Amino acid sequence: MGCDETRWLEPRELDTWLAFVAATTLLDAELDRQLQRDAGMPHAYYQVLAMLSDVPQRRLRMSELAAITQSSQSRLSHAVARLEREGWVRRTPCPSDRRSTYAELTEAGFAALEAAAPGHVSTVRKYLFDRLTPEQVGQLHEISKAVLSGLGIDPDATTMPTALAEAERRRHP
Repeated sequence: MGCDETRWLEPRELDTWLAFVAATTLLDAELDRQLQRDAGMPHAYYQVLAMLSDVPQRRLRMSELAAITQSSQSRLSHAVARLEREGWVRRTPCPSDRRSTYAELTEAGFAALEAAAPGHVSTVRKYLFDRLTPEQVGQLHEISKAVLSGLGIDPDATTMPTALAEAERRRHP
C-alpha cells in the first residue's frame, strides 16, 4: 500500500488509539508495581504462573508457554529459571520429543499464585472494572473479542492459553 493509499486515522480514531495505548500501558505498569510490592514478582512472572495454572496437569511445553505469554524463548527461559529457584516451577524433559522441555507449576508455585491473586484481582478491579458500568464491561468484552478475532485468535476458545498457543502455531508453523 503506497503512501497515497494509506487509510490514516480520523481524529476520533487517533484519540481513541492514544487513549487505549496509554490505558493499557499504565494499567500494565500498575499491575507490575502491585505484584512486585505485594508478592515479590513482576507481572510477567505472575502471568507465567497463571497460564500454567489454567491448563491440564499445570504444564506446558516451553515453546507453547512462550507463545501464550508473548515472550521470546530467551526471556521465558530466564523467567522460568527464576521461578525454578523460587521452587514455583520445574522443568522436565518431554518424553516424546527430546528437543522439548515442559514447564510445570509446582504446589509451591500454585500456593504463591493463590497468595498473589487477591491483590492482583483487587488492582484489576480498582483500575478497570470499578471504573466501568456493566454496559461498558459488556462493550469492552465484545471489543476485546473482535480484536482477538482480528489477530487470528478464537475468542470463544475453551481456555485462552490454548487459543493463544494455537494462534502462535498457525503464525509460525
